[in-house]
Amino acid sequence: MTSSSSHRVVVAGPDGDGIADALEARGAAVTRLDGVVTGERLDDAGIADATLYVLTDAAEATSIAVAKERNPDVRAVVYSDDALPEFAAAQTDLAVDPALLDADVVAEELVA
Repeated sequence: MTSSSSHRVVVAGPDGDGIADALEARGAAVTRLDGVVTGERLDDAGIADATLYVLTDAAEATSIAVAKERNPDVRAVVYSDDALPEFAAAQTDLAVDPALLDADVVAEELVA
């Protein structure tokens, strides 16, 4: 990982498509969360200082509201082929299906 980027990213959920690695390859400081995403776990992961919150599990969509509550300036990105619940869509800045854009392309745009 290079330190040229000022992006701090929290990636939550399974990452079979490699978005965390792609972000790290572009210099982002990435913290990964597996399992249930709670406010406490987001705090421990540094959400308060994050520029991006990337969620890969739409079943954890309620965590978007929690992340935004703790850091109103964080950009919430859902990188999943699962449908995003309607209640979470309003707080999501970007939703991308990995089948449409691979992790390298998405990461490049997110840290540009």
